[in-house]
Amino acid sequence: MVALQLVLGLICLAVTAVAVVMVVRTVRRMVQSIRLGQPDPNRKGPFGTRFSNMLKEVLGHTRMLKWSHVGVAHWFVMLGFGGLSLSVLVAYGEVFHAPFEIPWLGSFGPWNLIVEILGVTTILGGIWLSAIRQLNHPRRAGRVSRFAGSNFWQAYFVEAVVVLEGVGIMGLRSFKVSSDLFHAPVWSAPVSFALGSVLPASAFAVSLFAAFKILSAMIWVIVIASNITMGVAWHRFTAFFNIYFKRDPERTALGALKPMMSNGAPIDFEEADPDTDTFGAGQVEDFSWKGWLDFTTCTECGRCQSQCPAWNTAKPLSPKMLITSLRDHAYTKAPYLLEGGKKDMTGEEVGLTGDDAEERKGRIDALALAESEKPLVGGPEEAGIIDPEVLWACTSCGACVEQCPVDIEHVDHIVDMRRYQVMIESNFPTELGGMFKNLENKGNPWGQNNKDRLAWTQDLDFEVPVFDGELEEDVEYLFWVGCAGAFEDRAKKTTQAVAELLHIAGVKYTVLGPDEGCTGDPARRAGNEFLFQTLAEQNVETLNSVFENREPGKRKIVATCAHCFNSLANEYGQLGGNYEVVHHTQLLNRLVREKRLVPVAPVTEDVTYHDPCYIGRHNKVYEPPRDLVNASGASFREMPRHADRAMCCGAGGARMWMEERTGKRINLDRVDEALGTASSKVATGCPFCKVMLTDGMTTRQNEQVASENVEVVDVAQLLLQSVRRGTDGDGSGGDGAQDSDGVAASAESSG
Repeated sequence: MVALQLVLGLICLAVTAVAVVMVVRTVRRMVQSIRLGQPDPNRKGPFGTRFSNMLKEVLGHTRMLKWSHVGVAHWFVMLGFGGLSLSVLVAYGEVFHAPFEIPWLGSFGPWNLIVEILGVTTILGGIWLSAIRQLNHPRRAGRVSRFAGSNFWQAYFVEAVVVLEGVGIMGLRSFKVSSDLFHAPVWSAPVSFALGSVLPASAFAVSLFAAFKILSAMIWVIVIASNITMGVAWHRFTAFFNIYFKRDPERTALGALKPMMSNGAPIDFEEADPDTDTFGAGQVEDFSWKGWLDFTTCTECGRCQSQCPAWNTAKPLSPKMLITSLRDHAYTKAPYLLEGGKKDMTGEEVGLTGDDAEERKGRIDALALAESEKPLVGGPEEAGIIDPEVLWACTSCGACVEQCPVDIEHVDHIVDMRRYQVMIESNFPTELGGMFKNLENKGNPWGQNNKDRLAWTQDLDFEVPVFDGELEEDVEYLFWVGCAGAFEDRAKKTTQAVAELLHIAGVKYTVLGPDEGCTGDPARRAGNEFLFQTLAEQNVETLNSVFENREPGKRKIVATCAHCFNSLANEYGQLGGNYEVVHHTQLLNRLVREKRLVPVAPVTEDVTYHDPCYIGRHNKVYEPPRDLVNASGASFREMPRHADRAMCCGAGGARMWMEERTGKRINLDRVDEALGTASSKVATGCPFCKVMLTDGMTTRQNEQVASENVEVVDVAQLLLQSVRRGTDGDGSGGDGAQDSDGVAASAESSG
């Protein structure tokens, strides 16, 4: 027996040595490859905030537990992987000498109870996760499966090793019990004692199971060291870093887009040079090092894919497969880049030049050289890594980023590729050309004359205050109307409703009228960063002059457009525009709570609410609009996909101005879901959503799928319907509005 134990031990040590050498080489290559990405100095601090958030997300499994049963199983597997590592180290002693144990710890009850729990739950968790993959396998669910496009052998291999490690620890402990070599109390190892009571005494079996534990772990290490792109395994190590280095340590990478960077600094278009500066991502090395870390960390779990509106309506975009395609391309091309290879915008080699160029090229793997010839974005005929149809299908809704358990920043990477295509290649969907021209020439995507920005006020029976060069002291809010609210007929009704509600509540506000311009959101999401900055800088200059004598806490803006709201609140600070911005549903909800708006006649209809992506996921405004629906007296019905899992309307990411030519229209998919709630009205809080849902509803009505009385309204219109019914009929203000107890609504200004 001693000889056999010695042989087993030597085999374990030899395999371990091979595994350690291989994994060290692979980790070194991985770090070198990630460092090929562009610098990004904004990821460094603050350490305390980043570290505590990382611990919260990892140990608390805050993202994973969005899918509860999967999250629980994964949590136990994760703890088992870390917690049982010490038992693997102990196995190196047990393989040579079965009674081996760490002094004191080996007989310590609480520690053994932890190991017992982890051993059992690791087995159960691994089996459960494997079963989930089988039950949701693409051969059963097809495209609906979130695992469509994932690498199955890698996942099953990882889960099999997880189960085998659990079997190894439980088998070893059970044979220790049967051989009277286990000195912990019975309560700390009930399963091991139960199994040990029916197993024969065998010290060699203890050493055999110890070897089993070691070899299964080391084979796992050897396999992942041989597969640098095996994200389903490598995320066990890289996820900690990817979460720690997320763009904003306190929230997901939503809201503001990442500024366009070059050499680690926001790009200055006045001094930028396309020959030396990075304009978005035209090659994989143009992504930041965090981008490369994102690609490395993807687990192929498919949560992003399952929530993507493009994928769910049969478009070619899968956020998961986009990231894995970039990962595979990056690591295949990495040897070429590490040798100094680089091509300019025309495709000419500018890195491997000089007298030793051929020698250096000879050291590069043929696959890497072939990969270096492929364009980052290109159709099948060009052998591109990302197909243009994939790139332009994104609505920037943020569902992928919201769901990703390891904080991958999909939207930032997509927009970076769009930036290069627009500003360097001038290669973008033809419909965007007209939108860009309208923004450049008219200052709005509809191409309307700016002098008509106040046309929406003509039908109102009260005066809308317009900024005349000086902001009065009692004006509390600048009402940002937005292009849709000023020019789009359906959105004008929202603008009018908000203005009337503010008038009734006695809120002092002003509008800019012709001085207002497009915030630039559609240009930025389409990749035209230069146009965005041009428009935004003009608005920042205007707003800063309006608020010139106001201290920061009193520079308040209320916006009805979700996209304007997001740009003003989250992106204008990048250009020197810092304001306190609220969405109109937030302000109206506060006015209702303060009894300055009092709904007096319930809206006796069933109403469902559609979450606009740029209010909901991007800015976490979920409750105020729902509170307003309830305040109106309507019977509220929730759609199956709502809040952080809400389905996009299809308008974001500049898709409002692009045609959908593949699959089902996104707005129709959302309308069908709304119709399934059997509601009389669909409420929302964004003019883009209102347009898309109204168009979809019209289509379904023409097809006689929907009743003609299903109306799409803004939450403000719904509230006004309830408030206005109780006024004295002149629409003039708050003293006419009374609640059910006859208490008049306050019309005092909050300024």
